[in-house]
Amino acid sequence: MKILHTGDWHLGKQLEGVSRLEEQKLILKDMTELVKKEDVDLILLAGDVYDTFNPSSSAETLFYQTLKDMSEGGKRLIVVIPGNHDNPLRLVAASPLAKEHGIIMIDKLTSSLPVGRYGDHQVLGGGPGYIEVMIKDEKAVILTLPYPSEKRLEESYYQFGSEEEDQLKAYNEKIRDIFNELSKNFRQDTINLVMSHLFAMGAEETGSERSIQLGGSYIIDASCFPENADYVALGHIHKPMTVPGTQKKVRYSGSPLQYNKKERHFEKGCYILDMAVGGIKDIDFHPLKVYKPIEVWQLDSIEEAISMCKEKSEESSYVYMEIKTDRFIQEHEIKEMKSLKSDILEITPILDQMEMDYSGNATEEPIHELFEKFYIKERQVAPTEELTALLMKILGDEDETD
Repeated sequence: MKILHTGDWHLGKQLEGVSRLEEQKLILKDMTELVKKEDVDLILLAGDVYDTFNPSSSAETLFYQTLKDMSEGGKRLIVVIPGNHDNPLRLVAASPLAKEHGIIMIDKLTSSLPVGRYGDHQVLGGGPGYIEVMIKDEKAVILTLPYPSEKRLEESYYQFGSEEEDQLKAYNEKIRDIFNELSKNFRQDTINLVMSHLFAMGAEETGSERSIQLGGSYIIDASCFPENADYVALGHIHKPMTVPGTQKKVRYSGSPLQYNKKERHFEKGCYILDMAVGGIKDIDFHPLKVYKPIEVWQLDSIEEAISMCKEKSEESSYVYMEIKTDRFIQEHEIKEMKSLKSDILEITPILDQMEMDYSGNATEEPIHELFEKFYIKERQVAPTEELTALLMKILGDEDETD
């Protein structure tokens, strides 16, 4: 059985107010072609399909069209769970229409899927948190744990632990209990899979994932995952990686696009596994083309910045500019840069006189001067006298600006 593991599509996401939908169309078209070329049997989409609870109609259209194209009329089975960015009820709204295309959408842990035909394949059985499927002549048991917020765990945990224990157990323990109970459905004659959307200890956040933890309480450790699982397909972290201490069978696929300047050094793609009863026969990471990379230009002068914009005016890329200068960048210079390079997202002047310790160390500079420097650094313009005066009034230091 060939399986594609993907997730974190974040359809409809913007970068500094710029839509990424056209890039997402290209990337998902490439992924669809890969699915067909590799003759994939099963696709696991591990959450964060959309970037918001209320996606645009264009984002939803892209999602449905992509799944339809990937399934090829039910030729391959697709299983989708929601992440922390998704509205579970909205995500599964099209389930009745999706069934004939072999598309399974699961909204919550307590959902039970009706048995029957899904495209060319069969759902043989299941219950809350798991399904058993027949794909061609091979059987697989898939544990499905959508994004488990504290609230959702409270609503479903009673099915896996006693009510008396519920209030006493930590988040990590509850997740372990759920997986321990669900993994009893694994058998020796099935390919045993897990898919979920959560944050595992040792995974590296990249800055564009919306935090799903508070004080570390939403972090789970590697011991939570069932030892008898053949593979665990995770979503949430945008960097493709293996969770430490899991013998390379617990992985994040990462996002298919660069969604943050911290992600510009990561290779983007998806995993394709060749699996059989007993475990993984082969696993490969398939890189996806970056159609419009994110770049950070660190420049030594305004003149160099203008020159760089001329040199790379025809290149397709999103640009954050950091320019060392001993004066403020004039409005006409900013306009010139943006006229030469249309996809500049941010221009940050690095002024010599602004170099200061933002780590919290004590300083003898007056508060209003520190505020002015910080404001200029962030906004490229000086604050108004009224704004500075308001800040000092709030701090109770009105006399400091006299």
